[in-house]
This record gives sequence, C-alpha cells and structure tokens, in this order.
Amino acid sequence: MTAVVAAQGAGKAQARSRRLLGPIARRLWRIDASGYEGLPADGPAILCPNHISFLDSAFLMLTLPRNISFVGKAEYMDSWKTKILFPAMGMIPIDRSGGSKSLAALETAAAVLRRGELFGIFPEGTRSRDGVLHRGRTGAARLALDIGCPIFPVGITGTDTIQPPGAKAPVPFRGSCSITIGRPVRPERYLARPERRLALRSMTDEVMFEIRELTGQQYVDHYAGEAPATEERETARPASVTDATEPAVPQGELVGTAS
Repeated sequence: MTAVVAAQGAGKAQARSRRLLGPIARRLWRIDASGYEGLPADGPAILCPNHISFLDSAFLMLTLPRNISFVGKAEYMDSWKTKILFPAMGMIPIDRSGGSKSLAALETAAAVLRRGELFGIFPEGTRSRDGVLHRGRTGAARLALDIGCPIFPVGITGTDTIQPPGAKAPVPFRGSCSITIGRPVRPERYLARPERRLALRSMTDEVMFEIRELTGQQYVDHYAGEAPATEERETARPASVTDATEPAVPQGELVGTAS
C-alpha cells in the first residue's frame, strides 16, 4: 500500500509536457507570471490558487519551474479521455464525498510533500461560478502543519475569459491572464495553538486573505456551491477564528479539487 501511494503524483510526463506545451500556451495567450522567484528551488511547498477556470491548474503547471501534483475529482477517472492523461500529469483523484475518502487523498498528498515536491490544492473546493472568492477548506493547512512546509497563496485572474466555466475548450488568442504567487504562509506560528481545529481555520483564513489581496475578488464567508447562512458575513477579509463550532473533520471540509 505504501509503495502505491509513493508512486502517485507528477513525474517525467509532466516535465516533458511543460517543455513542449509551455511555449505553445504563451503563443496562444498572454500569460503574465510573477512572484515565482519566491518559490523554493527544492523541498516541499503547497500552492493554493483561487479557482475560476478549468485552465487554472494547467497554466500554473506550465509556468512553474518544477513539477506540481494536484488533487482532482475522481469523476475524471470515469472517462477514457482523462483517466490516463490526468494522473500522468500529476492529478491525485479524490472522492469529494468527504470524510475518510478525503483523508486518503491527503495521505497521498502528504507522501508527495515528503518526497520534497510541490503540491497544489484549490482551497475553495471547486470552481467559482460567480467570480467571488469563497471560504477556504482546511486541507492545505492540515498538510502544512503535519509536514512543516509553507503554503504559497496564488492569485489567478483572466483564465475565466479564456475558458469560462462550462465552456468545452479555451478560445485561442482570446484574452490574457495573470498568475501571481504571494508571500508564504508558514506553519511555525500555528503549531503552538492549543486547539488544532482553530489553528487550521486561522491558517486557512490567512491564506484566503492573501489570495483576495492578489486577485481583488470579493470574499464571501460560505463554501462554493453552498447557500450562504441567513446572516452571511460578506467582509473585507476572511472570517475570524472565533467560531469554535466547526467539527474536527467535517464532510467535504478538508480538500479542494481541480474541477
């Protein structure tokens, strides 16, 4: 079982694709990439982008200097078009029903990080259909605290004009996008927190605040795809960590996917 987990994640196929497809993508679309110099040249790190288009993970992968593995919805494994290609590109399938199935995906992600590699996770959990930034799920923070590696917030804009949600394919030469990697959110100052669940929530909220600063999106304090609370908090920054009612491992709370 351990050998199977260790084998998952990005490999030579992704590196070859980046060398081949990266220049092609930059000819088809203007991709402004900044902040990449802040990434470590080696060792583990988690990248947390906002999610507005199917292209987000592809463009991030093609512009990075290193391989990166992502979690992606398990439904991709049901199609002959994607069940071989996507895992070869570094996708780790996850059943989004939550609970123990989400934890299994996190264990695979942890193995990737322990190998000293990059791992990407969309904290919103799915694409934002309305363009706003939603409450973050705590899977990235859980990994960062367990592994002891930084989280890099990533702000992506413009990919939703190249391929809007629901579109079957990107439109060549249409629009431009930007990918900005922000300052790292480090786990050290959260490790001493007495309540782990509040540390996870606080670290996640800091990541979402940094993403909001990078993208300029409006932030809403509810999960993507879920109805807002009766008195929804639409604030200039993510919610505080004073809400102690969050269960330790809520269904669907842990993992964001590439969808």
